[in-house]
Amino acid sequence: MSTLLKHISPLAPDDSGACSVLYEMGGIVVICDAGGCAGNVCGFDEPRWHCKRSALFSAGLRDMDAILGRDDRLVEKLVKVTGQVEADFTAIIGTPVPAVIATDYHALERMSERRSGLPCIALPTDGTRLYDYGEELAYTELFRRFAEEGIEPKKGKLGIIGATPLNTGLMFAEKLIAAGKAMGFDEVVCFGLDSGLDEVKRAAECERLLVISPSGVKAAEYLNKRFGTPFEAGYPCLPEAVCESADGLSGKKVLVINQQFAANTLREKLKGCEVDCATWFALDKRYAHENDFRIKDEGTLRERIEQGGYDVIFADRDLWRAMKYFGGELIDFPHYAVSATLA
Repeated sequence: MSTLLKHISPLAPDDSGACSVLYEMGGIVVICDAGGCAGNVCGFDEPRWHCKRSALFSAGLRDMDAILGRDDRLVEKLVKVTGQVEADFTAIIGTPVPAVIATDYHALERMSERRSGLPCIALPTDGTRLYDYGEELAYTELFRRFAEEGIEPKKGKLGIIGATPLNTGLMFAEKLIAAGKAMGFDEVVCFGLDSGLDEVKRAAECERLLVISPSGVKAAEYLNKRFGTPFEAGYPCLPEAVCESADGLSGKKVLVINQQFAANTLREKLKGCEVDCATWFALDKRYAHENDFRIKDEGTLRERIEQGGYDVIFADRDLWRAMKYFGGELIDFPHYAVSATLA
């Protein structure tokens, strides 16, 4: 019960993160559920429904299908869809239902590939973890399955990993592309945002990778090991209002709450301040400072704030409800995975 959220809304789960990475990849994505998890993805965690099309379906599992593990029914439905929708691959996204009955995802992959003739990715998300875990699984599997050998790096090309609306609050890549070009690159690709599977296949063309969320680190490490592509962590698209609010805080003790790499970038802008960063999501110790911490629950958040003696807290407005006891200044730092607020 310690993880029960009493004041804030549920955070985006791992199945939503996987769907976010795959949304623009040109595949047929099936959420292995009875309809509820798909409704959560489509209704709350994926803003691109308003402007971009994607072949995203619910498996529509009935009670006995779930109880008996009728994988043949799921594959049969998937094969029917492949006959009606043109796609480069298929994907099956796990939810609590297949997790409870111990679904064999490798078997689902093999059955689907044999019947449909298309590559299949089955991701063992279970709806109990947070979105960045699902993103990490999806990015890593995409590059493992589809990145092609024998492609020479292209001078001046930057690849950005982690550019999902859940991480950035952006539905289009223009701001990130502009930021990449301002860094001196001639060509910038945001994997999965305004780009599809073809760019994943040509991932080896990138001279360098920029990882803008911890969910992309594992994939960047894989590409570095396989192709030798160097990478760095950063977040080049902080909201203007947040940057403006960072001015004039010199001498203050500040806590920044967001996904880790966005929080780190804001810390760099808070000149003359003592700054700690925190996140509800993944905290990679390689990119953390001494007093940075991961928030496990609302109680942990309150305890650390009371002990920290902060004057200012940057956090998504939806988190403020869990900080009514805080007497300092609260500044909005939107995070789509927390509040579904676009940048």
